[in-house]
Amino acid sequence: MITFDKIQKSENFFLMAGPCVIEGEEMALQIAEHIVKVTEKLSIPFIFKGSYRKANRSRLDSFTGIGDEKALKILRKVGETFDIPTVTDIHENEEAAKAAEYVDVLQIPAFLSRQTDLLVAAAKTGKIVNVKKGQFLSPASMAFAAQKVADAGNNQIMLTERGTTFGYTDLIVDYRGIPQMREFGYPVVMDVTHSLQQPNQTSGVTGGLPALIETIAKAAIAVGADGLFIETHPDPQTAKSDGANMLQLDLLENLLVKLLRIREAIL
Repeated sequence: MITFDKIQKSENFFLMAGPCVIEGEEMALQIAEHIVKVTEKLSIPFIFKGSYRKANRSRLDSFTGIGDEKALKILRKVGETFDIPTVTDIHENEEAAKAAEYVDVLQIPAFLSRQTDLLVAAAKTGKIVNVKKGQFLSPASMAFAAQKVADAGNNQIMLTERGTTFGYTDLIVDYRGIPQMREFGYPVVMDVTHSLQQPNQTSGVTGGLPALIETIAKAAIAVGADGLFIETHPDPQTAKSDGANMLQLDLLENLLVKLLRIREAIL
């Protein structure tokens, strides 16, 4: 099992990857098995990602999940089957302790990165806490989010860049933020796929620019990102959430090979 200490000391970047939301056991295991084979082959530390529930949706009729306990049990089964850590996001204080029974990393969504009680609740579980930078925050301001977790007694902290709101329907990535946040002393992750979202579309369904996944990922590794966050699916067009900005699963290995070359070049 990959530990926080191993993540910090790894010469390779680490990978947080999986579907946007847990759609079912068979698909979760299929995706995890594929990524495990690829990452073991390339010696890339891997954390399986899957939301057990999607709380931030544009429309009331959007898919939110298959049921909290059912999805959390699937996440636990993925972790136990492949002996890998798992990560899921939480949205309310009381979710922290519940989710911590099933996963190894608790993720704070970008929109909630200033919610003190949520950060403290996550910290008190003793799990690794990954805080996504709000689309409305500067990299420097993430020092305060990290400090809240640390002050609550937990130094297992990761910070994730996921783009900054640009106008009403787009995001941009300021790559200065990655080295700036690394100065806080915690691993910094680039959320490749969410940074390519195009939110607030008139249809009420978020758009995306998946053709730029390789561009965003390459730049992140080049400026020193410790990890990458990539949502992936065997068939993004049929994904129940965020399919517009996902990476097709069978394209992952080729991308990671290219990124390893960049990583080797900058060491």
